[in-house]
Amino acid sequence: MTDKVVVTGVGVVSAIGIGKAETLQSLLNAKTGIGQVRYLHTEHNDMPVGEVKLSNEELMARVEVAEDEGKQQSRNAMIARLALREALVDAGLTDEKGELDKTMLHEMPLISGTTVAGMDRAESIFNDPTQEVMREQMLESRSDCGTNTEEIARGIGHFAMLDTISTACSSAANAIAYGANLIKTGLYQRVVVGGSESLSKFHFNGFNTLMILDREQCRPFDETRAGLNLGEGAAYLVIESEASALNRGRKPLATLSCYGNACDAFHQTASSTDGEGAFLAMSKALDMGGLKPADIDYINAHGTGTPNNDPSELYALKRLFGESIPPYSSTKSFTGHTTSASGSIEAVFCILAIEHQFLPINLNCEKAIEGYPHPVTKGDKPGRELRNVLCNAFGFGGNDTSLVLSKYQQGKSISEIEEKKDIHPFKPVYVLASERLGDIDPDFKQYMTPGEARRLGRLLKRDLALSADVVKRSGIDKPDAIITATTWGSYESSEQFLSDLIVYGEQMLKPTHFIQSTHNTLAALVAISTKNHGYNCTHSQGKASLELSVLDAWMQLQLGEIKTALVSHHDALPEMVNSAMVLSTEIPEGVTPVSELTPHNSQDSTWDSRLFH
Repeated sequence: MTDKVVVTGVGVVSAIGIGKAETLQSLLNAKTGIGQVRYLHTEHNDMPVGEVKLSNEELMARVEVAEDEGKQQSRNAMIARLALREALVDAGLTDEKGELDKTMLHEMPLISGTTVAGMDRAESIFNDPTQEVMREQMLESRSDCGTNTEEIARGIGHFAMLDTISTACSSAANAIAYGANLIKTGLYQRVVVGGSESLSKFHFNGFNTLMILDREQCRPFDETRAGLNLGEGAAYLVIESEASALNRGRKPLATLSCYGNACDAFHQTASSTDGEGAFLAMSKALDMGGLKPADIDYINAHGTGTPNNDPSELYALKRLFGESIPPYSSTKSFTGHTTSASGSIEAVFCILAIEHQFLPINLNCEKAIEGYPHPVTKGDKPGRELRNVLCNAFGFGGNDTSLVLSKYQQGKSISEIEEKKDIHPFKPVYVLASERLGDIDPDFKQYMTPGEARRLGRLLKRDLALSADVVKRSGIDKPDAIITATTWGSYESSEQFLSDLIVYGEQMLKPTHFIQSTHNTLAALVAISTKNHGYNCTHSQGKASLELSVLDAWMQLQLGEIKTALVSHHDALPEMVNSAMVLSTEIPEGVTPVSELTPHNSQDSTWDSRLFH
């Protein structure tokens, strides 16, 4: 197994620049990209946004692709292709002609994070709010997360594996961590990771129903903060084992030292006042890397600018760092909140800060929140060399992820690094219990209150009960990880919110269906109902979603990050799917495992999906 994971290439697109050169200049010159709505078709033109400064037609010309099978290209995928291509070129993955090396691409997975996916394309064809028509149009639109990642890849080349992480605003950060585990377990030597998000009426209005959008430019960590500005963009990183990078003659840009994911397990959209999830995610990251709080030189905070998020995150920072909180800032004052893409976009900002030794400032903060130090302001310079930078990304459902990016230092020779290529035996992994649609008819009353049952849609109610029941039958008290697989998430919630947009327009919408439409809703509900603060993730890659979720759990079990995992699969389109299983490296007393789970062939990283059902 591989210890050190390094970054060898990055690509970024956001409101402050196309590519890392423009991005760097905007950060250094304190130039925000937030402004008046220009490209998004919305009635809310008075709210500032961080749009990529290219129309769809201009993006189409930049990515040099024709209309895809006669369908409109999604803005999300086009933005992503720009960032992805830059990352691959930056990593030196080109042939002697300067074209992308198809052989190298074939050996690498692409792990991408998104929530909005191709929603803009879906919105363009919806014209009838009736359920039957909506479902037909949803399938026709090809707007799901997995299809979006396939569309991104199609414009670049053939990748060894595709996966989409959809955990709301922590999606890209979780994609980075998941990709690192693919390298650490020895399944791949090189992985492309990141995320993309474009603005759409669906999520713009969804955030508006939550009453957390600021009608002025956002002011993260300011006493007068009033909400966030939404943004769009994409960023991708090429990460690989240190031996792989050095053997290619590439000097790494940075080291992905460590990472941590935890669930706040408090509320579907709000952060807890004590920032428990944020504190645990940061603590896990430092523990993984053997770092002390004093080793962190700068923090790129999640910092959305909402009244709830900022004090919660600061409280978590104070719990971890005491009175010595390192310099911190929110770069969302530059780009707007790019939601699912924010984790990778801001990770690139952190790498640029390490490479050029500067502190990204926190725009628009005049008066810091009482009791906490002022975030980085104009003129502030690092008090010491930036060696370790902490990057936070927190999402709906309390899905909190922290990454630590560090200055690369080669402490050993290439030959010494290569000597560590020995593969340790994989641990046996057991399926302690499993259930699927038709096995049981869960008693909803046993697992949720009447109020919860009234608020939740049919799919969510059934899966919440199914998940609780399979854990009960497995002989464990609480799983260390909750991992869900889905193509469309709670489709009935998305369907209702889209229907309301057609019927009522953008002025009379309610938040409930938007909140439950996020793909990681089920994983969040299971965590919240059981107060489970462990690892929490959702994979959304069509028919491969369950297999990839099991792979996620298997890798963490092999790396010793967890001992048990609940993995579930739920969908309503094109047909109803409900299943759940509990995986473990240990067999509880009195429990007879259903089966043993093993990779089909660990040498060529091929998995037999039949083992996962």
